[in-house]
Amino acid sequence: MKIQLPEKVKVIIQTLEAAGYEAYAVGGCVRDSVLGRIPADWDITTSALPEQVKELFHRTIDTGIEHGTVTVMMDKEGFEVTTYRIDGEYRDHRHPEQVNFTGELKEDLRRRDFTINAMAYNDRCGMVDAFGGIEDLKHGVIRCVGVAGERFEEDALRILRAVRFAAQLGFEIEKETADAARALAGNLKDISAERIQTELVKLLVSPHPEMLRTAYELGITRVVLPEFDVMMETPQHHPHHMYSVGEHTLKALEFTDPEKVLRLSVLFHDFGKPQTRTTVDGVDHFHGHANVSAQETVRIMRRLKFDNATMDQVKRIVLYHDARPQPDERQIRRLLHRAGEDIFPGLFQVMGADILAQSEYRKIEKLVNLERVHQVYDEILKRKDCISLKNLQVTGKDLIAAGMEPGKKIGEILNQMLEDVLETPEHNEREYLLKTYGNSAEN
Repeated sequence: MKIQLPEKVKVIIQTLEAAGYEAYAVGGCVRDSVLGRIPADWDITTSALPEQVKELFHRTIDTGIEHGTVTVMMDKEGFEVTTYRIDGEYRDHRHPEQVNFTGELKEDLRRRDFTINAMAYNDRCGMVDAFGGIEDLKHGVIRCVGVAGERFEEDALRILRAVRFAAQLGFEIEKETADAARALAGNLKDISAERIQTELVKLLVSPHPEMLRTAYELGITRVVLPEFDVMMETPQHHPHHMYSVGEHTLKALEFTDPEKVLRLSVLFHDFGKPQTRTTVDGVDHFHGHANVSAQETVRIMRRLKFDNATMDQVKRIVLYHDARPQPDERQIRRLLHRAGEDIFPGLFQVMGADILAQSEYRKIEKLVNLERVHQVYDEILKRKDCISLKNLQVTGKDLIAAGMEPGKKIGEILNQMLEDVLETPEHNEREYLLKTYGNSAEN
């Protein structure tokens, strides 16, 4: 099997080989190449020790030298070069107690997580596939290298990574690997929130976000996202719905573009339903669930160490996903003002996904209404209607120039002007606004 290595990777491998060492491209870049995908990056494994690697290249960075990793800089591009190693005992389900270097490629491959990630390649020796990675790629299988339980005991994050790779590649998790994941999922409690977040997002933006269901079935979400388990167990006995809250969420994810904020917004949009569920005459109701969902969004995203910007956007989409606007210009301008212009494209998509994941009851009517709302929104954008203070034709400086003392009163008058303009966009003219509210400025 022939893989087309990038020229810079060839140079690194050939330089190491010319000095008497072994060197191979390894891991995900080999996997992706076999699958016909373009690797995001290229990692290299070698028999050379880190100090020996550093002697051979002009520019290197000690990115993880204690674990045998040196980044070799080729022009402005970095390539991680790691010495063959054997990991010592893992006591915390996260990190080996020590790392021992070895001269055997197979021993290095043996410590890796899944067979599809345990392949190495160079042009001189070709493919090195000691654990059946090619076969598992052919059959669409995620399988641990060696004994699954041992791999998961070493690093519990591999349990979530198994589902993530299955979602990214559309593969199935092999039975022994799945059984071990189920048995050891509790060890995920020892993994940092940042690492959990990274894998969860990769799963969500994959071609198969619905495989979050597999994470639920294996007991993974019970540890890393227990609120999702509650949703999976919360029914929705209502004409507008046909799934549990969790299954509805999984279905809605499939109708959303694979973008981080959108998929996170869909994941969180109904997290408030279990808390707000009431049942009257056999029909479930979830009054106020959007507000509670937004509160839960902030709480959970903080726990998972998301950045503030992402959290703010997701929270606002969740808060307004159930706004149900009508195709009325005034109503939509006011919603734009409250929710924020930046989230509206995503908000429309989340609203649409929410409808598509419901029952057939009045579905067409709801979709048609949403499309009409979108058309009105487009007209508002086209006309550049003012929907926030930053677009108002009068500023605080103008009011001060008109004789008003700086202070709280300025903000009150500007908001009065904005209320007027939201109702009647044509009033967003400096002369009109100063004339209409001039007396207020003087008082």
